[in-house]
Amino acid sequence: MSRLHRVRWYWRWCCGCALLLALLFGAMNTNTSQAQAAAREVYVGIYNNPPKIMAGANGQPSGILGHLLQEIALQEGWVLHPVHCTWEACLAALEAGDIDLLPDVAYSEQRASTLDFHETPALHSWSQIYRREGIELHSMLDLQGKRLIVLNGSVQEQYLRPLLASFGITAQIMPAQNFEQAFAKVAAGEADAAAVNYHFGDQAAPRFHLLPTSLIFQPSKLYYASGKGRNSDLLATLDSHLTNWQANPNSFYFQNLKRWSGPPPAPPTVPIAFWWGLATVAALLLLALAGMLLLRREVARQTHKLRTSEEKLSTILNSIEANVFIKDAQLRYQYANRKLCEFLGVPIEQILGKSDEAFFDAPTAARIREIDHLVLESGQRLVREEYGHRLGNTKKHTFLSVKLPLGLPGQAGYALCGISTEITEQRQFIEEIHQLAFYDPLTHLPNRKQLMERLHQLMAEPRTHQGSQALLLINLDNFKDLNDTHGHSAGDQLLLQVAQRLTACARPGDMVARLGSDEFALLMGEHKPNSASTQHQIEYAATHILKALSEMPYQIGALEYLASAGIGITVLDSSQPSVEAILKHADLALFQAKAQGRNSLRFFKPDMEVVVAARAALETDLREGLRQEQFLLYYQPQVDSKHQMFGVEALVRWQHPQRGLVPPGSFIGLAEASGLIEPLGLWILRTACTQIAHWSHNPAMAHLQVAVNISARQLHHARFVEQVLAILDETGANPERLELELTESQLVEDMEGAITKMKKLKEHGIHLSLDDFGTGYSSLNHLKRLPLDQLKIDQSFVRDLLIDANDLSIVKAIVGMGHSLHLSVLAEGVETQEQRDMLEQLGCIFYQGYWFGRPMPVAQLQDWRSPGAVSTSSVD
Repeated sequence: MSRLHRVRWYWRWCCGCALLLALLFGAMNTNTSQAQAAAREVYVGIYNNPPKIMAGANGQPSGILGHLLQEIALQEGWVLHPVHCTWEACLAALEAGDIDLLPDVAYSEQRASTLDFHETPALHSWSQIYRREGIELHSMLDLQGKRLIVLNGSVQEQYLRPLLASFGITAQIMPAQNFEQAFAKVAAGEADAAAVNYHFGDQAAPRFHLLPTSLIFQPSKLYYASGKGRNSDLLATLDSHLTNWQANPNSFYFQNLKRWSGPPPAPPTVPIAFWWGLATVAALLLLALAGMLLLRREVARQTHKLRTSEEKLSTILNSIEANVFIKDAQLRYQYANRKLCEFLGVPIEQILGKSDEAFFDAPTAARIREIDHLVLESGQRLVREEYGHRLGNTKKHTFLSVKLPLGLPGQAGYALCGISTEITEQRQFIEEIHQLAFYDPLTHLPNRKQLMERLHQLMAEPRTHQGSQALLLINLDNFKDLNDTHGHSAGDQLLLQVAQRLTACARPGDMVARLGSDEFALLMGEHKPNSASTQHQIEYAATHILKALSEMPYQIGALEYLASAGIGITVLDSSQPSVEAILKHADLALFQAKAQGRNSLRFFKPDMEVVVAARAALETDLREGLRQEQFLLYYQPQVDSKHQMFGVEALVRWQHPQRGLVPPGSFIGLAEASGLIEPLGLWILRTACTQIAHWSHNPAMAHLQVAVNISARQLHHARFVEQVLAILDETGANPERLELELTESQLVEDMEGAITKMKKLKEHGIHLSLDDFGTGYSSLNHLKRLPLDQLKIDQSFVRDLLIDANDLSIVKAIVGMGHSLHLSVLAEGVETQEQRDMLEQLGCIFYQGYWFGRPMPVAQLQDWRSPGAVSTSSVD
């Protein structure tokens, strides 16, 4: 029995024994047993190739790819069984099906015939040759007679053997079982150099006192591989995690990569090998040209010798994996090697005598011609990155080109020789890394890191125009409600449209960035220096932004959504010693704007820090008050035209240990802003329902209907209906004695969702009232669709009812509208007998206000008497 089969048999035997013991002793509960039975067992091949893959101290997979696999296994509930083997043994076991996954496998057509790979690469790598001190390696030609170690059966070996043979280079290729062994042999003097992947090489070279060379080759993509036709579900799961991680620069993927690989590599520089190769090519070309001059005199004697030399030169140039060419003074091709012919897609006969305009689009040809002229005119060698498109091809190619003139020293060239190596894939890697590091993946706006760098640059520059620039922090109002109600995809659509509107508002020189979630920033460029109206200009621009964000609805699928935002503004000046101070000031201003209400903006002022500190202390007390249940419910009577109390409104008070009895106006706004309104609202609802259940045993109070105000956050919570019904069930309260009060502004944010929830509540007998009617945004069309029982006239209309004809007309219209819709109408804020009498004349017969009684504890409520009652009877 092979070692791998013994390992698998041993694991299965252990699992069987553990299951048997669990069944015998009953030590495992049913849920745990089911979870383990469902766990996926994955056998993973581990060979020693740090830092990409190796065995950790516990034998589990470690390294870059090992930790990625462990994180995926943790999230998916897989059980990983490590199988330790050499590279060749691991490959054989993978093909035989003895292991399920093998990390760190480079894709090739040959391997794809026997193995399966996922789509998204797990890691990008390339190979590099490392040497010991005293060994000089500047180009592939220097490998002549050297002893070179490669991993047995690796892609490095498959690449180097035919390459060296094509150059006619005789080097001793020595096998190693792993990279650690390869470096150890080079360090011990048993070999001159080793070819390894750069992840291992850069990390291990200092430990073995080895030096990197400029011989870099074979960029590759690394995957987790599985046996052909096996484990497609594992590969699909890996793809899903890798795709999501690589789209987020703050994900576990990039944290893990930074941990093992250190800082990202610097942009590609010109390898020394190019100069040596270039010098070799130039020397050979010069020898060939000299030979051609001699052949004119001795054609007969040198014909055979010349043909042989040309064939050797052609073999060398055609073996180079770079585009090699010669152009004349008019920049027409005089020579092209095999690689250039393949790139242009035409035989050499169709290249010679033509210029770059025949093969590249006009902008690309113009850039190449400019560099070529500079080489010929200066008589100096130039190294440039060249990019562009071939004719009829949309793919962008990038080359690292080395060009030198062919001519007499100090004179302008009469010909040009060039070597261009394609670095398109490497450039794409760099651009992708830059995009992930500095741009938001959803909106493609600059991210927080790029904004911070720009602010650091501004701080470092001389501030000649103090106070002429500003930072605006922009935060959407109630964005969480949209996410909770319609899902994150709807939230993403809103963020994309907000980004478009902000970009349209920006001026040239402004920077729009997304800092995360629903927070954006706009760094405004300089206004007119020394202008007395600079702040006015900034305020005008910020007001324009608020208007652009809120005046038109956003189309999110079939939903038309109205959004608004708050803006905090800080003007950049010398009083801000750091970038952190700038952001803090803008944040404080934003906090004040959000506290002021929807669609608000505020400039930073120094006293804001004191206010925010006090507000933070109050928020801390509020959290502690919720934890210690320091809140009370007061009840305000609701009276009919016969002066009989038919209901009460439950109003919260905070019995603070130091501040005393705190009214709701001092803390409800803070509870809304901090999110504490949800637990507070549930406490109010539960306490009111408990009181309903208690009064049900008191005949004098059992008929009372208790009205409870519902916050916007509560209403738009995905489980709001379930929460209300659960509290009713928990307290035993009669649903018909509960009235929930909603406001117009709450409903308009998500009318359809609110109607659905209201209908479900009505099905259980709960009454619904529209509070503060006349101050919101409801249209008659919306009102007739709402399953309401009552309209409450806002006290702002009742206050001046007797002296303001407009208020009188509004109240009359509301009463008439309520009656036409078969709704009861209750007037709030009734403070005088005259107001009550006028309301009765207008047809309103239900009232609430100080004339009948202020909010009071339960004990006082039971002794309540109406001031206008004609008899001494009470509700007791």
